[in-house]
Amino acid sequence: MKISRFLKAVVAGLAAGAASLATAMNDGTVTGSEGVTAVLAVLGASGLTWAVPNRQPKGQV
Repeated sequence: MKISRFLKAVVAGLAAGAASLATAMNDGTVTGSEGVTAVLAVLGASGLTWAVPNRQPKGQV
């Protein structure tokens, strides 16, 4: 299965953002600092995941 770097980064960003917002919604509201943390989690996870190249399957060049 071939997954593009872009799709991989989007999925990682969504997962990080959802996890951050789930924690932030513990008390029923999202404060400004929690929102900033969620945005930084999305950007950080997306950027780091996009930067790592996909590994070539064994047997292919």
